Amino acid sequence: MNPMTFHHFESFFERVTAATQIRSQTELAAVLGINRSAITQAKKKGTIPANWVLGLSRKFGLNPDWLERGTGDPRDNKIGHDPEFEKIPKVNARLCAGGGSFEVGSNIQGFYAFRKDWLSRKGSAGSMVLMDIFGNSMAPELKDGDTVLVDESQKAIIAGALYAVGIEDTVMVKRVEKHPNNLVLQSDNKDYASIFLKEAEMNMARIIGKVVWVGREYR
Repeated sequence: MNPMTFHHFESFFERVTAATQIRSQTELAAVLGINRSAITQAKKKGTIPANWVLGLSRKFGLNPDWLERGTGDPRDNKIGHDPEFEKIPKVNARLCAGGGSFEVGSNIQGFYAFRKDWLSRKGSAGSMVLMDIFGNSMAPELKDGDTVLVDESQKAIIAGALYAVGIEDTVMVKRVEKHPNNLVLQSDNKDYASIFLKEAEMNMARIIGKVVWVGREYR
């Protein structure tokens, strides 16, 4: 294990134990609702998933920047103070809408405000993250550089809907259809072939969440 990545996790965990009642990594896993093995993987990779930071921040009223990087005041948590707006984190993992893999990061870049009443019609605000699209396999629906809002609480597959899907170290956005013996990941761009995962391969894919909104910046 790289000592630098190990130290990154250990520093994060020290801050968690200092500011909460959590005293072990097993307790941390229980609070986050994840398997203990997910913490082992985070230690190896030296990454702190954004939903961990956001979940702990909201549960214990902590500053997400302090939790993740140790900067600022532990209790200077500005998330959710405005009664009409919710701040959604944007993470630096980019959704792959093309071929190839890339390093998946989950550090929070910043927070973007959305009206709470609008978010409530879309899904669960506490489970939402913003990510950028990389590639053109979903064009013209989604273009390279678009930003999408992903609700990680919506994992049930609705045929033809857009989902963020993880396969090994690749995160991509595709239309997903679940058949009796296979899972189909479809691109809108006809230059890209559909991906068929047979029954034995279906456990390779994990549905991260449903895409519920897209934003586009004109250049």
